[in-house]
Amino acid sequence: MKRFVALALALAVVAVPGTAQAHGPAQPAPNYTTKTPYEPQQRPREYQPAPRGFVPVFTENVARHGSRAMSDSDDGDAVLAVLQRAQAGQGLTGLGAGLVPQVQALLAAGATVGFGSLAGLGRQEQRGTALRMQARLPGLFADIAARHRPIEVQTSGVTRAVDSANAFTGGLTAGNPALTGLVQPPVTNKDLLYFHKQPQNADYQAYVDGDPDLAAVLAGIEGRPRTAEVARHVVSRLFTPAFAASLSTGEQTSFARSLFELYCARPDLRVEAPGVDLAPFLSPADAAWLAYLDDASEFYESGPGFAGRTITYAMARPLLDDLFAQVEAEAAGTSAKGAVLRFTHAEEIEPLAVLLQLPGSTKQAPRERPYTYDTNPWRGASVAPMAANIQWDLFAKDGVYLVRMLYNERETAFPPSCRPIAKGSGFYRLTELRRCFNR
Repeated sequence: MKRFVALALALAVVAVPGTAQAHGPAQPAPNYTTKTPYEPQQRPREYQPAPRGFVPVFTENVARHGSRAMSDSDDGDAVLAVLQRAQAGQGLTGLGAGLVPQVQALLAAGATVGFGSLAGLGRQEQRGTALRMQARLPGLFADIAARHRPIEVQTSGVTRAVDSANAFTGGLTAGNPALTGLVQPPVTNKDLLYFHKQPQNADYQAYVDGDPDLAAVLAGIEGRPRTAEVARHVVSRLFTPAFAASLSTGEQTSFARSLFELYCARPDLRVEAPGVDLAPFLSPADAAWLAYLDDASEFYESGPGFAGRTITYAMARPLLDDLFAQVEAEAAGTSAKGAVLRFTHAEEIEPLAVLLQLPGSTKQAPRERPYTYDTNPWRGASVAPMAANIQWDLFAKDGVYLVRMLYNERETAFPPSCRPIAKGSGFYRLTELRRCFNR
């Protein structure tokens, strides 16, 4: 998100025609965008039973790493620098003085975990997801154990993804110790699970780094009057009028954006920083606008993006192909694997969600009418929260194979062009999915 700050300041005068104001999220505050901790989206008793006679024979997933510490200390350092400057000049309000120890404690927790590393909550998220997977598919995991079928584990190679894989498989083996020797060591597959950084996607990297349409739309969004209004309100609550007046509009905006990043990071560190609470320092309305700015960046960089352009999500095609390849191999009898588990990042989950046409993931924005909360359902908190996951379960009976998809553990339909086995069913013939995905 921050890669466009300098460019945004330079282009803030760019008008964005036809832009509707965004009035905040169509969901309850607080909104932590893609930093939102994970929650399963369906209760176990609500799952549809498999059709009579069908048994699970294989499962696979693509999961984001769990909740983590912030990537670095930059936002905390920036906020503290302003707070300490104000403190030295008697420029803090009572509320502002209370923010100093909160930021210090959050930074200490991040440093203890390791900046960018998986937090305690992230381990809990992955372990819980694994145990629920096992509870949904007890027959499959019993068969994996009885027939000594391998469980393949792939990661992006980034430490938090590897640690997520280990937490997940630790949950599986805790639930069924007979799986212990069947879980293969994690292997790195950057082409599938860190594709946004790979050489074959240089066109995407060029888009993120310098596409003029992208730069203009993000500058136009950040340059709206509401951003400066929110920033002024944020600093007015924390600093005396004299100190607030000494900060330029750009300094106020940078401070507010950095404070919002800390606000989003805090829930992910609740195990390590249980006493930290940053909610009092951002009003719900201010947090909602800052969340919108964050979501806008994600939407255009990794989500559905501009109408008529596929640059943000076409690169996920090999990952979708691999999902198909794994179930096809099981159906063809050419694979001995019982499960394939993949651990990746939001930058991979978001474009894959577009290709799969997952709920709230697909609506693009015309160039002349930029993304707003009022006109588009895309929200980072629901599309790619921490530990977000997409799961395909394969069921078999007499040579017929059915696939069920779960998105954040909710039974989720495939695209409308795909026909389920019956109206309202969450099960699809594999042959039908091959047809509707033009395999």
